[in-house]
Amino acid sequence: MTTFADNTCAALARVSGDDLRVPLVQGGTVSYANFDYAASAPALAAVTERVSQLLPYYASVHRGAGYASRISTECYETSRDSVRRFVDAADDQVVVFTRNTTDSLNLLAACVPGDTVVLDTEHHANFLPWARNGRRVVTAAATVEETIGRLVAELCAKPAALLAVTGASNVTGELLPLDRLAHIAHLCGARILVDAAQLVPHRRVSLRECAIDYLAFSGHKLYAPFGAGVLVGRRDWLDAADPYLAGGGAVVEVGVDSARWAPAPQRHEAGSPNVLGVAALAAACDALRAIDAETQLAHERALTERLRAGLRAIPGADLLRIWSDSADAVGIVAFTLDGFDPGQVAAYLSAECGIGVRDGRFCAHPLLARLGLDGALRASIGLGTTSADVDRLVDALATLVRTGPSWTYARTDGHWNPTPETRPFAADAAGASPCALG
Repeated sequence: MTTFADNTCAALARVSGDDLRVPLVQGGTVSYANFDYAASAPALAAVTERVSQLLPYYASVHRGAGYASRISTECYETSRDSVRRFVDAADDQVVVFTRNTTDSLNLLAACVPGDTVVLDTEHHANFLPWARNGRRVVTAAATVEETIGRLVAELCAKPAALLAVTGASNVTGELLPLDRLAHIAHLCGARILVDAAQLVPHRRVSLRECAIDYLAFSGHKLYAPFGAGVLVGRRDWLDAADPYLAGGGAVVEVGVDSARWAPAPQRHEAGSPNVLGVAALAAACDALRAIDAETQLAHERALTERLRAGLRAIPGADLLRIWSDSADAVGIVAFTLDGFDPGQVAAYLSAECGIGVRDGRFCAHPLLARLGLDGALRASIGLGTTSADVDRLVDALATLVRTGPSWTYARTDGHWNPTPETRPFAADAAGASPCALG
């Protein structure tokens, strides 16, 4: 039966690998059902097309007079405009290209002139870097309202330079009211940083309307897996700080005993830039911006609710939440299955069903510990997800609970694997693996 989600999906941008078939341990192949978008999303067709178009012109950026170099430089710099439009950056905010969200947050952490207040629910990328200049951790409460109250109390108790929060939890997908938090931070004399790695692939964000001071995200989660990320934010801290990396491209003049550094963004982009990754990131921003926001949201919500309803019907399935009063979430669903190790479930789904999910602690160890878990499963939805994919996942989990796996599995080096493993992975597998040599 064709659903609304399938109809709207056809109107959205295509992703690479939507026709991928994968081998099963019991023999044969099946179409791949990808529920690991939250870790790394496949490339949009528009992204791979732009990279292919630019490849023949790939050359040095900012350092050559040749035609290819001029084209590469023009593409690199105009990509900033694509990012600015995508997040509706304010006039005083600059776009700095990095490797990923982690890189962006570490860059900003070196620029913050004071303490940073952060919740214990954060991804490690938005938790660990702030310790260098003074990190004050607030324990999230059972509700969003209580959590905001704790943040207010912390910000009022002692001055802080920055409030760092996630836009959408990478574990549960739950959202925080960013415009409200920005207002609170500013009233308390602080600025706000939003880790938007999980937010911008699913929701439109306006830095101007929400009054967000800094925002970071990764290309590999935004359907542009070519090694680029971005930090968008106010110029003054970035201009006052030492360069993130010392090297060519970050300087105006160099002497034997001194250097005069360029302002941001060049100040923090030393070395030969990843022009292909930046072009891919810009292409993803352009492609997502061209999609009707309500259509994308309806597609995601229909599939997410279908998945949650299916999981609730499975005996022993428990869906995770951080806050009992959170009103919205992106297409990320974390859960456990009573009596089954998450790693074994993930191995079974992959080996016997051709379904990819994530298991573990999702780089959010403090949060999982507070939920009383050593690990969980996470299914994340993206532009390429269909209702048939959701039904396959739910049916596979129901079968596992009802009859158990049909293959044997063993834990080696901390990971669950089918035994024996019959699927080709190695380079000597007669070309069956895409990593095969020769």
